[in-house]
Amino acid sequence: MPPDSAVPRAASSRARDLADRATELDRRMRRRPRPDAHKVVVLVLDGVYPFELGIPHRVLGSAGGRYEVLSASVDGQPVRTDADLTVTPGHGPEVLPEADTLVIPPYAIFPASAASPDPRAVAALSRVRPGARLVSICTGAFLLAAVGLLDGRRATTHWALADYFRELFPQVELDADVLFVDHGDVLTSAGAASGVDVCLHLVRQDHGSEVANQVARQCVVPPYRDGGQAQYIEKPVPSASTTGTGPTRDWALQRLESPLSLDELATHAAMSTRTFARRFREETGMSPGRWLTQHQLRRARHLLESSDLPVDRVAHEVGFATATSLRRHLAAEAGVAPSTYRHTFRASDAAR
Repeated sequence: MPPDSAVPRAASSRARDLADRATELDRRMRRRPRPDAHKVVVLVLDGVYPFELGIPHRVLGSAGGRYEVLSASVDGQPVRTDADLTVTPGHGPEVLPEADTLVIPPYAIFPASAASPDPRAVAALSRVRPGARLVSICTGAFLLAAVGLLDGRRATTHWALADYFRELFPQVELDADVLFVDHGDVLTSAGAASGVDVCLHLVRQDHGSEVANQVARQCVVPPYRDGGQAQYIEKPVPSASTTGTGPTRDWALQRLESPLSLDELATHAAMSTRTFARRFREETGMSPGRWLTQHQLRRARHLLESSDLPVDRVAHEVGFATATSLRRHLAAEAGVAPSTYRHTFRASDAAR
């Protein structure tokens, strides 16, 4: 048996080792902002939802110091949440003009205030400098719509409030089937966890897929989620054990380089093409063709960012018949040609 003194020494050594590991983990998870960090201000409104309030801090704060994330209330005072707690943001409206990106997390929506929000919130929003990026999560879109920033634009919010939103703001093109909508200067996202999706999207747009994937791993979330919020809307869904298209989707993802027809997908699922197309839309919120194209483009973007493969070869690797087809689809999704996309993200990589 070890001498009596060896046991405390071993325990002390283990405790120091665990403390060192915890310190290193804390350093990695909460790295101090860089001197040139992109400043994000989270506007905390009365009735804020605590879960979504923390998303920008958690996700953007895990990007290796590339973002400085601050919280601000409209008057510098504590804010009631929609739960049985009150939060005290670290700042008041004085930091709003400093924001490179302003995030509006969701807050409780009431009929009396939805179309005419708190004047203090409107005044706070007016302090944001021109050119700053605006991001809403869930009901945060109501504030952007109420002040006219979404007029004539496509936007989204929580699917359960879609009809109410359309009634209040008919001038906004609401799309309740997507997780987020990106106009570059204004982004709107759907309910709850879609705040994670849009924040990861910001990281991906600002710093590339590699950094976004690292952030996703640290936050223990998927870097992408398939489909939109249509898959979460309450409606009857056939039993996955007998009619689900999940196994066929998994099968298709392993064969993206081979163009797959609707007939081939339906045959694999042992369904008629009509039934398969209907079941597929019920489960994913989109058509089989659109779903396949999205996954082809995601893989193409990854190859453009991470490899030197010619555009023709990238197109072949992801199942597009020609480079022209890839160019057309990428231009529709990202607004740029493959070569421009590659140059942009390679330049971002070099800058890091």
